[in-house]
Amino acid sequence: MDMKVIHGIQVVIKGKISEEELAIYLKQIQSKQTRKIIKADITASDEYIDVNYTFEYVPFERIRRITGYLVGTTARWNNATQGELNDRMIHGVGCKKCI
Repeated sequence: MDMKVIHGIQVVIKGKISEEELAIYLKQIQSKQTRKIIKADITASDEYIDVNYTFEYVPFERIRRITGYLVGTTARWNNATQGELNDRMIHGVGCKKCI
């Protein structure tokens, strides 16, 4: 097992593969993806090349429906919309305000 960093990608190699062939595989795979590949595990044998790769982390923002709006955060809301948020009645099972 051999470890290298090629074009910013951490590569773990099992088997024999030339640097040139490895660079071609990584370039081809990256060209078909929209996210950056950060790690690749490559298994090379006489019959096949098996490549498994890991993408960079993409942060995910939770989206909620608040007073009819789909939002991730209310930080950019104007005063009128903030007022709607403050005036809304929360409905739920066991809610003491709702009884």
